[in-house]
Amino acid sequence: MVDAVIIGGGVCGCSLLYELSRYQISAVLVEKENDVSVGTTKANSAIVHAGYDPHPGTKMARYNVEGNALIKELCAKLDVPYKQIGSLVLAFDAEQDALVRELFERGTKNGVPDMRVLTAQEVWEMEPNVSREVTSALYAPSAGIVSPWELAIALAETAVKNGAEVRLNSEVTAIEKIDGGFRVTAGGEAIETRFVVNAAGIWSDRVHDMVNAHAFTVTANKGEYYLLDKSQGTLVSHVIFQCPSKVGKGVLVSPTVHGNLIVGPNAEDAEKGDLGTTGEGLAFVKKMAMRSVPNIGFRDSIRNFAGLRANTEIDDFLIGETEQKGFFDVAGIKSPGLTSAPSIARDVVRMLGEAGLPLKAREQFIDERRVVRFKHLSHEERAAAIARNPLYGQIVCRCETITEGEIVDALHRPLPPCSVDGVKRRCGSGMGRCQGGFCGPKVQQIIARELGIPQEQVMMDRAGTAIITGETKMGGRAE
Repeated sequence: MVDAVIIGGGVCGCSLLYELSRYQISAVLVEKENDVSVGTTKANSAIVHAGYDPHPGTKMARYNVEGNALIKELCAKLDVPYKQIGSLVLAFDAEQDALVRELFERGTKNGVPDMRVLTAQEVWEMEPNVSREVTSALYAPSAGIVSPWELAIALAETAVKNGAEVRLNSEVTAIEKIDGGFRVTAGGEAIETRFVVNAAGIWSDRVHDMVNAHAFTVTANKGEYYLLDKSQGTLVSHVIFQCPSKVGKGVLVSPTVHGNLIVGPNAEDAEKGDLGTTGEGLAFVKKMAMRSVPNIGFRDSIRNFAGLRANTEIDDFLIGETEQKGFFDVAGIKSPGLTSAPSIARDVVRMLGEAGLPLKAREQFIDERRVVRFKHLSHEERAAAIARNPLYGQIVCRCETITEGEIVDALHRPLPPCSVDGVKRRCGSGMGRCQGGFCGPKVQQIIARELGIPQEQVMMDRAGTAIITGETKMGGRAE
């Protein structure tokens, strides 16, 4: 019997696995997909929120402000792209001016540091490309941007180094209460465990109901985005928000840690699993974004995508032990879920300890990780890297200057990818203007070679996203 099973490999599940790996216990994370971070974690705004939006006294408010500081610390230790660039919430009329002041008061109660309400002139001095219709703004310097999938992967990899286990392609189909704990059936295999933590995102209500009475319903709410080329990446230097409404924080415009510009999202109820973008939804995003920053060059869009928020009928995170002792929910995790994940994880560890999980610290806990990013090295460092491994001298992704050495490194890390997009999430290959049109086939070949599998077994992303389906009749070429 293991000590704890975590269901769900998003940033919350990976954060919890990392925190549990600090202790001399057995922890297993099960994920139904072929990689971690492939749900909401990979498809969101990538913002580290300051914490002025949640209402004081809520779990959201507490975890947001704590998580803001923890993410900065974790990214430094685990070599995850992060920048503290600050955020602006724009007002466009007297009513929104009042809301900006309300957000300032709310943030002050939540403990958000160093906020200021700016005049329109101060906004334009800070962001010359922002609309001339702005009347005021809330400035929160503690806000930042991060690579959310790289954070989740780094947390999971480091947990595995510390003895934790990640089981992919392991969808949970049943949970039974047994003496001393639970029997979790995942990927067709039974795991007996003392504790279960449900971090299954938009499916967390279904997982909860496997062993508990129904207590909440998750409704998927879709947000659609534009990702713009790096030619647009310096248009603004802060996260630019509009005043929030009941459906969300509004359409934002922000740099990304990789040098692009992200614009979105809208907020529309959707079916679980519906990740399609629509002309109508993207037109709304474009219209609203141009109210904040009128001269966005949408012709430089290199990708559109959508993500799903896990909304519930309760306007707060659902975190804690359920009626079944030993079973914990980490559910209803919408914005600011990414920012809050490290703080949620630490608190759930505390709860598990109070419920009887022995928390004896591991003597040799690994809490650091370093990744070679060739394009960020100096000329001297590049020469040394190539001397050490000639594969660093082979550029595979021309758009992003990603080398074969970096891809091979990723394929031999503690949680290796098995798909082209899995490599993309770790290295950045395919993230540039051509979106993998040039480097995709080469990445596929490298994956097959390093993992010792046929090329037709290498997926684009999730299971079922085959790239090669067979050979042509002429010349034996793969299709």
